[in-house]
Amino acid sequence: MTSTGRPSSAPDRSAAAASSTRSTPGPRRPGVRGRVGAFARRPYTDRHWPDLVALCAATLFFWASLTPSLVPRPWYLQGVIGGITAAIGYALGATLAWVVRLLLRRRPGERLRARLWQAYWLLAPALSVGYIAESARLQRQLRVLQELPPSLTWHAPVIALIAVAIWLALLLAGLGGRLGARALIRLLGRLLPRPAAHALGALLTAFAVLVGVRDVVFDRGVVDLADRIAEATNDGTKEGIHRPDSRHVSGGPGSLIDWRDLGYQGRNFTGSVPTRARIGAWTGEPARDPVRVYIPSALPAFFADERPFAAQARLAVRELTRTGAFDRAVLAVAGTTGTGWIDPNVAEPLEYMYGGDTAIVAVQYSYLPSWVSFLVDKEKAGQATRALLDAVRAELDRRPADRRPRLVVTGESLGAYAVETSFDSADDLLASTDGALLLGAPNFSPISEEIRRGRDPGSPVWRPQYEDGAHYRFAQFPRTDLARPPARWEFPRAVYLQNASDPVVWWSPDLLFKRPAWLDGQLGPDITPEIDWFPFVAFWQTSVDMAVSYGVQAPHGHRYGTGAVDGWAAVVPPDGWTTADTDRLRAYIGQRPAAY
Repeated sequence: MTSTGRPSSAPDRSAAAASSTRSTPGPRRPGVRGRVGAFARRPYTDRHWPDLVALCAATLFFWASLTPSLVPRPWYLQGVIGGITAAIGYALGATLAWVVRLLLRRRPGERLRARLWQAYWLLAPALSVGYIAESARLQRQLRVLQELPPSLTWHAPVIALIAVAIWLALLLAGLGGRLGARALIRLLGRLLPRPAAHALGALLTAFAVLVGVRDVVFDRGVVDLADRIAEATNDGTKEGIHRPDSRHVSGGPGSLIDWRDLGYQGRNFTGSVPTRARIGAWTGEPARDPVRVYIPSALPAFFADERPFAAQARLAVRELTRTGAFDRAVLAVAGTTGTGWIDPNVAEPLEYMYGGDTAIVAVQYSYLPSWVSFLVDKEKAGQATRALLDAVRAELDRRPADRRPRLVVTGESLGAYAVETSFDSADDLLASTDGALLLGAPNFSPISEEIRRGRDPGSPVWRPQYEDGAHYRFAQFPRTDLARPPARWEFPRAVYLQNASDPVVWWSPDLLFKRPAWLDGQLGPDITPEIDWFPFVAFWQTSVDMAVSYGVQAPHGHRYGTGAVDGWAAVVPPDGWTTADTDRLRAYIGQRPAAY
């Protein structure tokens, strides 16, 4: 025994504890496979690095975005498309992986998952570089098809960097929304049962995102900025445009509308009217000063009332009467684009063709760019143009039948939509006018849609043949296309200039989920056979195509060049007009300096 009275054989507890500490192995740091396994066992909402299935889906969507679309696109927009579609692919892949985890209890082993990650990082970057290089070749091929120089700048590394940056930004935005939803659900969980808290939290989060994107980002951000820029532009005047001397145009001497009130596009339209001297120099005969009437969206106070479109229509008829428009050979009602623009390549050929014995009238319903007008002012386009047409036809009906001008309608892009919505059907358009010339009508235009649905069997949607071409004909190359079919072409006639590669014609929300008819069967003459449809991807490709659709040469994209010359010659040819006259006028319009 020791001096303390304890048995000497009893182990020293402190020594035993020290010995135990030395002999018991401490916690081991997991290797790569251990970390992957531990990460995989975490709840889905607690993960902090990408899901492999979602990452593979994002990569596949990025590769799909590299395929060609309707028109050639610049490298930086390819990066934008790649980033957006990769984010969509990631969201879809993450959702799929979550559903699979819910349905299947069994998980792949740690070793297999580690090998899959290694395979992804080995293959994905190399294949992405190869696909980006191949996309440059396909873009050059499309440029040749649409008569552009084959040279192309295609910064492959920068395309990848832009795509990754946009993908990460959207991914972080989605992560922020998810974390916010979790915090809200936890808060609601203190007050409500768990299922109710999850349902209400998800609903409130979706509502907040919708309101934030629509009202804050879009309405108060994008639209307000576009409105301020467009308003400043509308107050200006293009260099070289001056107040006209002719009393036959709005803004000129005796006009009911002051030159300062016409707006940017109104001043362009009336200030660039060809003089009778210029027209006569081309025709070789005495000519008249054409009539051009333009009614701006903002009327002086003494013309305005509670029905702005009705007030515009009444003022238009008064201005038409003042200028003698109802005594001209042809009176054209023109639908305008969002900014109020009227294509000079459409207006001037009609004026030269008739030696100035014409009148063109238009109303402005907006000064916003067409893409913004489509979103916020689309209904105004049809309402304003229908009110104008109704007022003009009412005035014509009061005049003797043998003393009325021939009434025609025309419009390009959103202006074509404005004209189409002014009639109840294709038959109504023919019954109400003496002809129509419409260019690049958007996909949602009602009469275009009616014709595409009812086209003759065997005719492609990009060149529809309707009722054997008796009254309606579509053309991309008017000199040859308008001669088909060989059946008799009756008056009144409606000509549609429609390029197979025009994204404005084919853009539709349906592209998100549905393969379009213009990709089935025979493709258009300027569409590459390498084009294909992928869910979501085709929608964003075509959306970007609209932004660059003016970067090609007519007749491709949203460019129609001098095609209106052939269009007017078919719709309302003057007495004695010949094919040689059409060729000569087309050459003149093509080489003259642009009016505005």
